[in-house]
Amino acid sequence: MAERFTPDRITELGENEIFVFGSNLAGAHGGGAALLAYRKFGAIWGQGVGLQGQSYGIPTMQGGVETIAPYVDEFIAFAEAHPELTFFVTKIGCGIAGFSEAEISPLFKAAHGIANIILPRGW
Repeated sequence: MAERFTPDRITELGENEIFVFGSNLAGAHGGGAALLAYRKFGAIWGQGVGLQGQSYGIPTMQGGVETIAPYVDEFIAFAEAHPELTFFVTKIGCGIAGFSEAEISPLFKAAHGIANIILPRGW
């Protein structure tokens, strides 16, 4: 099977596909991928964490990388428990939150090899 990567721009999803985005704990999806998740993929205003329609929020705005890690671990466990869904992880935390890919991508090490988690190229 060829290796798959999250597209740089996601404009539509198929059935059982989930858009994974960086959010804030308050669920104020006002910009970046969070706004796209809200407008197009069912993210719920006021919900900052977890599955919301065809999207899944991982909080990235509450502190350092160490505060994001538990939410990434929770996401990976959720994805493993739902093999019927395919999760397209965006470059969470690397936009408005201001982290670099080198800071965030190691958090997803445990996601490598999980067939239904699709990561950005280079992660």
